[in-house]
Amino acid sequence: MKRTWTIIGVGNVPGSFKWYQALFGQPSTLPAHDDFGQILDSDGTVLLCLHEWGAHGHPSLMSPNHGAPGNGLLLFFRVDDFDLALQRARALVPRFEEEPHVNPNTQTKEFSLRDPDGYYVTVSALTCTPPSGRRTWYGAQQWLRRSYSTPSEL
Repeated sequence: MKRTWTIIGVGNVPGSFKWYQALFGQPSTLPAHDDFGQILDSDGTVLLCLHEWGAHGHPSLMSPNHGAPGNGLLLFFRVDDFDLALQRARALVPRFEEEPHVNPNTQTKEFSLRDPDGYYVTVSALTCTPPSGRRTWYGAQQWLRRSYSTPSEL
């Protein structure tokens, strides 16, 4: 099994840590360090890493002044509690970038908002409800197969 650890530069690791925990409905805890924290799923899977700008000398994480945070990056999370995530998100931000809607490609409900550092965050339902009423995650795979001509492009 392989996993991606997405790491984003943030101005305030503890503050962003608390924000993402609230978005995902997780118990409030502190990050392991003031300059780095991992948002973990209940099974220990890393959902997102938060790294303080300038800490540890990583070239691409030196300063947000070298580019707009999130330019070319979309944080896309699929959740199994979409309606609750929507309620939590409304309590975190004054407005959404995209109000809840059904993505025509994946057939899943989703909404988008900005995190405290300006990153564009999309939250999508883990499952879709096709016309038959049966819940499935097949919609996303079907869209991927239509979008790429060969399996090697996936």
